Amino acid sequence: MQLLGIDILFEGINMQRLLGGLWVTVRIAIISVVLSMFFGALIGILASSKNTILKIACKLYLECVRIIPLIVWLFLFYYGAARVFGVSWSGEITGIIVFTIWGSAEMSDLVRAAVTSLPLHQKQSALALGLNKYQLYIYIIVPQALRRLAPSAINLITRMIKTTPLVALITVVEVLKIGQQIIEYNVLKNPFAAFWVYGFVFFLYFIICYPISLASRKLEKKWQ
Repeated sequence: MQLLGIDILFEGINMQRLLGGLWVTVRIAIISVVLSMFFGALIGILASSKNTILKIACKLYLECVRIIPLIVWLFLFYYGAARVFGVSWSGEITGIIVFTIWGSAEMSDLVRAAVTSLPLHQKQSALALGLNKYQLYIYIIVPQALRRLAPSAINLITRMIKTTPLVALITVVEVLKIGQQIIEYNVLKNPFAAFWVYGFVFFLYFIICYPISLASRKLEKKWQ
């Protein structure tokens, strides 16, 4: 266990701290992903409508989120909201809010693209058969859009998981932050501390993201 300093992972409660930090990361990612899927689908459907005002509003929302760096959004909500609105959100709550805003914007664009890519004659045929707009979405548009949307949506989920370490900048002690703390404490007595700690963090992200990426490829092959 002492080979090249790998024992740093098992000293004291280092392993417990890293796994606890991983749970913080996963918790933020799961909540953000679930909310993003819901709000993103709703905004995407609105963006694919024929209402010009709705389309412009959704487009403006998407561009604002894409143009402004995610770090700026984190600082804006964590530090700016407290001063402007007098609210005090924890770093974790702020992270969930910002990642939901970002994820919803990206998801809405995927949903819009999936919905608008469906052949027009299918929608016209469904309306000609007597289906109303709600039935059109439930029975025609949504099932087909899901097949086109699933692989891209799963890739978005992995991107959100891999981006969560940014919350360390707003005082959230997640797995990467804990890894840095362990390295800083042991760097003088263990020159290989960074290699083993960051290597273990890499492994943790890999075992979370790879199965999701694999599921995306399988879905894509199955539905082609």
